[in-house]
Amino acid sequence: MKAAWYERQGPALDVLVVGEMDDPSPAPGEVRIRIAASGINPGDIKKRNDAFGYGMAYSRVIPHSDGAGVIAKVGDGVSEEHLGRRVWCFGAQSYRPFGTAAEFTTVPLHNAVPLPDGVPFKAGACLGIPGITAHRAVHVAGDLRGKRVLVHGARGAVGALAVLFAERAGATIVQENADHIVTVDFATCPFDALAPDGSIAAYATSDPHPTLPFWPLLFRNARLYLLGSDDFPLEARLSAARELNAMLAEGWEGPRIARTFPLGEIALAHEAVESGDGAGASSSS
Repeated sequence: MKAAWYERQGPALDVLVVGEMDDPSPAPGEVRIRIAASGINPGDIKKRNDAFGYGMAYSRVIPHSDGAGVIAKVGDGVSEEHLGRRVWCFGAQSYRPFGTAAEFTTVPLHNAVPLPDGVPFKAGACLGIPGITAHRAVHVAGDLRGKRVLVHGARGAVGALAVLFAERAGATIVQENADHIVTVDFATCPFDALAPDGSIAAYATSDPHPTLPFWPLLFRNARLYLLGSDDFPLEARLSAARELNAMLAEGWEGPRIARTFPLGEIALAHEAVESGDGAGASSSS
C-alpha cells in the first residue's frame, strides 16, 4: 500500500516520507479500512514534533488517528456483514503505530463507526478527535440541563462542537457565572467566570506549567477535569460517536474543512495545520 510515515521526530518536511508498505492485516476483533480521507489534528503535529517529550514508542509511525473509508477486510471474530460498509474511525494511531495516512489502516471494530449515507468521507475523517474531545469536555461534569456553560475557545474545532453539544444537552451558553467551563487553554482559562460549585474541563494548554489560582477555586468548591483524548473511557467515546452520527442524520454537515491535500503532499498539510493556515483532510489516493 501507499503510505506516509516517519522514523524520527522533527519538522514535517524533514521527517515525513511517502512510499510503499505491506498492507496491514486486521487482528482478531479488528477491521481493515480502505482509507478515502485522513484527518489531521494538532495532536498529530505534537507527536511528530515530540512536543510532550516522550519520544517515539515505535520505530516507524504512520500518523493520524482519524479517518474515513470502506471496510475492506475483517479479522477473526468479526462478521463479514461489515465488509463494504462506509465508516469513520478514531484512535487508529492511539497507542498504535500505524494511523490513517495510508491506503489502509486497521482498528478494533468498535473504533469503526458507520458513516451515514450522503456524508462525504472528508467530513467523516474530521469527526474523531475534535468530536469526541468536545463531547467529553461537555459531558464529563454530568447532567447540564438548565446549567450555564462557558466555552473558552469556541472558534476552534473542538470549541465549536462543544457549543453544539452543550446546547443539545439543554445548557445555556454564557460569558460569566458559568456552572461549567470548557477551555482549550488552561493557562488562560477565565477562572473568575466560574460560579460556586462549578467545574472546568481543559483539554489543552499553552503553558505546560500554568499557574493555578488555588484559593479562589477552593472557595468556589470547583471541580477540575483534565482531558487526554487518547485515554477516554471506551463508553465515553462510543457515546460521542452516537451523538455525532445523530447530528449528521439530522442534517449537520460536519466540521468545517479549510483545505485538502493529496497524500503525497502530507508534509505541506502538516505545515498548514501547524501554522494555523488551515486544517482538513489528507486524501489517500
